[in-house]
Amino acid sequence: MTTRRKFLTTASVGAVGASLAAPAIAQSTIRWRMQTYAGPALAEHVIKPAIDSFNKIAGDEMQIELFFADQLVPTGELFRAMQNGTIDAVQSDDDSMASPTEVTVFGGYFPFASRYSLDVPVLFNQYGLNEIWDAEYSKVGVKHLSAGAWDPCHFATKDPIRSLEDLKGKRVFTFPTAGRFLTQFGVVPVTLPWEDIEVAVQTGELDGIAWSGITEDYTVGWADVTNYFLTNNISGAWAGSFFANMDRYNELPPKMQELLKLTMDSSHYYRQWWYWGGEASLRVNGPKMELTTIPDAEWQTVEDAAIKFWDEIAAESETKAKVVDIFKKYNADMVKAGRPYRYG
Repeated sequence: MTTRRKFLTTASVGAVGASLAAPAIAQSTIRWRMQTYAGPALAEHVIKPAIDSFNKIAGDEMQIELFFADQLVPTGELFRAMQNGTIDAVQSDDDSMASPTEVTVFGGYFPFASRYSLDVPVLFNQYGLNEIWDAEYSKVGVKHLSAGAWDPCHFATKDPIRSLEDLKGKRVFTFPTAGRFLTQFGVVPVTLPWEDIEVAVQTGELDGIAWSGITEDYTVGWADVTNYFLTNNISGAWAGSFFANMDRYNELPPKMQELLKLTMDSSHYYRQWWYWGGEASLRVNGPKMELTTIPDAEWQTVEDAAIKFWDEIAAESETKAKVVDIFKKYNADMVKAGRPYRYG
């Protein structure tokens, strides 16, 4: 590739050289297209600041063009589009983008796999999930770049949820695996494009949402169409990742690979404090949603069902069993560690 320094030392000096400089630099710039699972309002926090920073630092060497939810392809087609090179990179969870891997079921919200957002990076970086994800995605020509945590999963509903009985028959937008788990409690999972959710709640097509914590409910407008927020959560943090087409990633100069890593780390860090502070602040100060709670003794039924669900998933394959074993080991360690890692 023609670098800026090389071009300036070989191009003609003067008006002709000046007129040629811009096109030559533009042609040499590496250009990626990345699509996120998030709509515009949410992307302003979960991805855009990091990509803006990357582009500012990379300059003429590389630029990433960011697209929002369903803008280039539907979220459920993100994996295939990245695999075949239609887009270069993706920010999503494995579950939503229908990855054809043994670990897909664990992306997004796997019931009670985490209690807090810091659990996710520790599971990946210290308990072996990174290596498993890398191996699974390498098989299908995709580079798993980096996993991180988002917000916990709560119900936001039009009618109050104060008991498990209140969940029965509720049509809820949620993630595939979370929906599969919740059906045993009478929840009816509904799949719709992300951008249609607010209107679907207004029209009665949906009774609620189990897709996020309260920070996103306020950020994307769902707090304007739902009345209640259930404080019981089915997972402590959404597990999402950055992915890239393997060939396109391998073509990057080492410097750009390193900058991409730092950019993803900055994105993960931003979300840690944005969600952690936002969840607490909006519960305490948010004016739009009334908080409801299912008593702990009754909610224990859901937590007990999650462990049975883990075993059902583990029975499906050797790789799934390995991931579930890691979840069990990690959570047992956290309980033994005691406060502040686990309470009670």
